[in-house]
Amino acid sequence: MPSTPLVLLPGLLNTRRVYEHQIEALQDIADITIPELWQDDTIGAMADAVLAAAPPRFALGGFSMGGYVAFEIFRRAPARIERIALIDTQAAPDSAETRTRRQAFIEQTRLGRFHGVHPTLLPQIIHPSRLKDAAVTQPILDMAKEIGGDGFVRQQQAILGRADSRPLLVEIEVPAVVIVGRQDMATPLPRAQEMAADIANAQLVILEECGHVSPLERPAEVSAALRRWLTQ
Repeated sequence: MPSTPLVLLPGLLNTRRVYEHQIEALQDIADITIPELWQDDTIGAMADAVLAAAPPRFALGGFSMGGYVAFEIFRRAPARIERIALIDTQAAPDSAETRTRRQAFIEQTRLGRFHGVHPTLLPQIIHPSRLKDAAVTQPILDMAKEIGGDGFVRQQQAILGRADSRPLLVEIEVPAVVIVGRQDMATPLPRAQEMAADIANAQLVILEECGHVSPLERPAEVSAALRRWLTQ
């Protein structure tokens, strides 16, 4: 079976390491590329950079912020997308409260107060059962350090400026999978259910005892869901 070109987009403060398991597990069926998404400060610029480097047609997956970029790529070049995977992300814009929190993060970082992902933030992004699991927590801490404060500010600015992608959902007719941790607090289950309901060909995959970072928290299940989506 020929390999499918697959572009996987990381989330906020993530490098390719967030997809380590998926790269290994899907290498027999997918030719995977994982762009860096911390060089630009708009979702549009991120999308343009991905499209410039991507093959003519490809499968597209996005985790968290990567999902926002995936929507923008679809908006700009729908004919190039063979299928789409949306992993712990949302089509809706941020609430006013979330926007305020992002702006505060930007201000603190500009004052030199960026220390990566502080361990006290982990309960907000991963399931309580994984808080002492170094295979989950260490990559999160390491990736944030690698990207650093400047990259973090650019990504937060991009997220703040993103479009509302809910109107786009009904235009997506390619095979789609929506993957979400049941206990995801950052992009909660109802947001995933809304996306799956509005996309014509979407499968909804809910991962039990899983927070926001499902590629690391439930790596085998995410890889299995992506395999089904790529081969259906």
